[in-house]
Amino acid sequence: MTAVTVVFAALGLITLVSAFLVATSDQIVHAALWLVVTLGALAGLYVLLAAELVAWVQVLIYVGSVIVLLLFALMLTRAPTGSGSATATANQPLAAVIAAAATVALGAVMWAGFGGEVIDEDEIRIGTAGRLGDAIFRTWVLPFEVLSVVLLAALVGAIALTRRGER
Repeated sequence: MTAVTVVFAALGLITLVSAFLVATSDQIVHAALWLVVTLGALAGLYVLLAAELVAWVQVLIYVGSVIVLLLFALMLTRAPTGSGSATATANQPLAAVIAAAATVALGAVMWAGFGGEVIDEDEIRIGTAGRLGDAIFRTWVLPFEVLSVVLLAALVGAIALTRRGER
């Protein structure tokens, strides 16, 4: 077992524990801060996988922008941020079952797609900007555009939901 393997396992454990704390935290601000830890540990995993560009994008966009935006939104609105602000609903058991099923399905897809793959440590070009750009804009351009449409629909839906009560 190499030092990289030990660090990878530690970062994976940190990611799992902090993600669990995001989902089970009683206060929404604490959940946001645990999300920072989760995303930071994921960035560390990307670095260990020789995907430095993805790691920097993870840090700059998700940790730097999304979480700061979330915290500003919580501070500027009058959303409850104290204890019990992330209250559970009656749908919690159903959500847990759906999350477990999604986890199993995602794991099966990952295993089917990458089960036999071995990362060659001599080939460091895995996460370079050129290869990533080629993959996104040549091989995966259609899913990339579909993802942008889904994100736009989520943004429009969020605006529609927040404006519902103003009339």
